[in-house]
Amino acid sequence: MPSGSCFCGNIKVEYDGEPAMTGGGNYSNNIVVPSQQFKVLSGSPKEISKTADSGKKITSCFCADCGTTLYRYGDTFGGIDGMRVIKAGILDDVNVINSLKPGAELYAPERVKWVSELQGANQVDAMPPA
Repeated sequence: MPSGSCFCGNIKVEYDGEPAMTGGGNYSNNIVVPSQQFKVLSGSPKEISKTADSGKKITSCFCADCGTTLYRYGDTFGGIDGMRVIKAGILDDVNVINSLKPGAELYAPERVKWVSELQGANQVDAMPPA
């Protein structure tokens, strides 16, 4: 099972099974898994929620000690019982990250102009609809 942690190691997470999707944009690589396949193994992430321009809520879960964002959930992804959007950079095994190239580049029109489009990824204007 792929696992990872925050920078200071106080919060550890893992998931099992295949991701439902992968996506990212502007150097943000995400692995999306059903909440039933996701576990917080140690520590207690803090949460902060925001209402996006779309009117949908997104909640970021992070380490209160080092500030690392570990994962998110929100209305677009089925709410608290839906999907977990794991920040790929927290994973311990770089081979997992290398094997899960994003399938979609979110907010592609907003990509900084000096960065090329992500080859092979669907170019998406915004967040997928709920």
